[in-house]
Amino acid sequence: MLAAVLAGAGVVHFVVPSAYERIIPRPLGHARALVLASGVAEIAVGLLVAWPRTRRLGGWLAAGLLVAVFPANVQMALDGGIPGEGFPLGSPAVAWARLPLQVPLVVWAWALARREAPRQA
Repeated sequence: MLAAVLAGAGVVHFVVPSAYERIIPRPLGHARALVLASGVAEIAVGLLVAWPRTRRLGGWLAAGLLVAVFPANVQMALDGGIPGEGFPLGSPAVAWARLPLQVPLVVWAWALARREAPRQA
């Protein structure tokens, strides 16, 4: 399930990149490049999590990626949602409520990373 969440989010980076560009913290600049790079990273990490042989590595990378993109979620909350979008994406309440939801995702990825690797046949 985490693989689908990550890969699905990565695909959306390419379908509607402008929504993601608006939440990149301004000091980082290069919004389009960061959106596309994070989309590729989310798809790749999602694929790693999907396969048992690479799930542990994918779990560690997913946890790191989720932490790395957290500043964009903070920026979205500070902006009161995604500028120019209607409810729910443009809602300040939803933007702030999303922040603590990142914690269970990181814990989920970390739990996958800590699982015992599958035995080779």
